[in-house]
Amino acid sequence: MNSEILPGSIDGKLSRMDIKLAVDNRLINIEMQIGNESDFNDRAMYLWAKLFTGELKRGDEYGELKQSICINIINFNMFDCPEFHSHFTVMEKNRHEVLTDKCSIIFFELKKISKNANKNNRKELWLQLINAESKEELDMLAQTGVEPIQKAVYTLYQMSEDEKIQEMAHQREISLHDEATRMGSARREGRAEGRTEGRAEGRTEGILNVARNALQRKMPIADIADITGLPLKEIERLQQQ
Repeated sequence: MNSEILPGSIDGKLSRMDIKLAVDNRLINIEMQIGNESDFNDRAMYLWAKLFTGELKRGDEYGELKQSICINIINFNMFDCPEFHSHFTVMEKNRHEVLTDKCSIIFFELKKISKNANKNNRKELWLQLINAESKEELDMLAQTGVEPIQKAVYTLYQMSEDEKIQEMAHQREISLHDEATRMGSARREGRAEGRTEGRAEGRTEGILNVARNALQRKMPIADIADITGLPLKEIERLQQQ
């Protein structure tokens, strides 16, 4: 449903691609995410809600809402479990009774995928294909004899020979390096700023301690202001404390 925006999505934010599909009267959104983002679980829930309600037109009955499935393929560990596949729905907390089959939020965690190809597990094979990083891994998948996987590997090899796609991949790799460099610089600047702020806060607290000690010794407020450089109102506030 949104194939025309895929190139922009891939190159736009560099870390995310999404595909919206209509399959057998169901709405499906496939999200692929490289970098870990805070509140990603809330984001996934928000995207499902938008998908679920987005197709209901004014005057339509609620029963016309379609089954909406959000599939999140993520390159980081999100849940504290060994399973790579997590499927969430809406159900009663104690009885585990499902409220509706129209809500499905699915996560596939690529970091938990085995490197060993199992031709009897189609789901894992497709994820291994998505997760493949070398020609050797693709060849291993092709040798499983699973026809759809073999066709997909062959298509990837064809795409890799396309000069335009090669250039897109090259530019994307450069962009990922640039993004990593920007993030690293931001972290380093943040640490440096934190150290600077810490030193400034330390100096300020030191001056306030001088003023407090001077007040305890009954020194005139005007003299304390001259010594510390603090405003009279600030010294009066300390005196009240």
